[in-house]
Order: sequence, then C-alpha cells, then structure tokens
Amino acid sequence: MIQDDDLLMAIVMGVSELGLPEGLLCSGAIYNTAWNVLTGRPRHSGIKDADVVYFDPSDLSYEAEDAVIRQVQAHFSDLPIPVEVRNQARVHLWFPEKFGIAYPKLQSSAELMLYFATKTHAVAASLEGDELKIIAPFGLDDLFSFRLTPNTALANRETHENKAKRAMSVWPELTFVPWPD
Repeated sequence: MIQDDDLLMAIVMGVSELGLPEGLLCSGAIYNTAWNVLTGRPRHSGIKDADVVYFDPSDLSYEAEDAVIRQVQAHFSDLPIPVEVRNQARVHLWFPEKFGIAYPKLQSSAELMLYFATKTHAVAASLEGDELKIIAPFGLDDLFSFRLTPNTALANRETHENKAKRAMSVWPELTFVPWPD
C-alpha cells in the first residue's frame, strides 16, 4: 500500500534523500492510508499530516531540531499535506511538561513506537537502499483488523481515547479496545 502511494513514497524517499539519521515516516499517514485502501475511501481521507522522526543525540538543543524542521518543511513544501518532524533523541526533554507524564530517554527512532498510546498506531517505514522497510513492534494484526488497542507502557489513557474518537469519526469500521482499569 505504501509503495503504491505516490505521496507516501515521496515522503519516504525524501527522508532518505535528506539523510536524516534513523529517519522514518511513521504513524497516521501509514495506518490511515491502509484503512482508506481497505474500505475503498480515497487514499488520503482523514490524513492531517505526515509524521517524520529521526534520531540525533549529538545536539539536543531546540535550535538544532528547529533547523531540521525548517529543512524538512522546505523539502516537502509542494506536498498536499504538511510533514511534521521531530528528533526522538530529545523527546524526554519536553514531553513531561507538555503531557504531564515522564518519558524515557530513547536510544533510537524506532523505539518511540513502544510508547505510543495505541499499539495500532505503531507502524513506520523507511528505505534501506532501494527496499522499503516496515517497522511494527506490535505487529500489524490490529491495523488490518481495524482494532484500536491501548498500549499501557505510559499512563496515556486520554491520548488513546482522544485519538480513537477522532479516528472512529472518519473510519466507523474501527473497533475501540478500552484502556484497562
């Protein structure tokens, strides 16, 4: 599905061209596209943006990340959706203040998916040479079964519920699995 989508492939190839360390296209643009294809909707229905992540522990300043943000925005300025980019090496610095819960210091870009509020959303893609690589630490069964399954690695119930509410307004075929009590 990713390889058949010009927009997603433009992003995956652009991330590779930019040379972002451990650069990945992750989350919504991928699982939303899958749900659109599987339900016969237009490919980009419900996609607000494309999330790109990278991992650069050499400079954890906001200024260094902002320079990459500006570079990525310029590179993808002709796309019909915005591309949002974040350095996963510095998430632990701002996440607690923004969301009110501690966040572990990550060791790689892919590790971020272990902390998504919903396991279903933990999917990413990158290029290794000419080959598309998919990373899905919880597998793809939830995604292809239209099931929103919580991930309790962080106390992030509200995010799981809010993202599910939005997703179910676009894809009513989804099944919501509640946060365990």
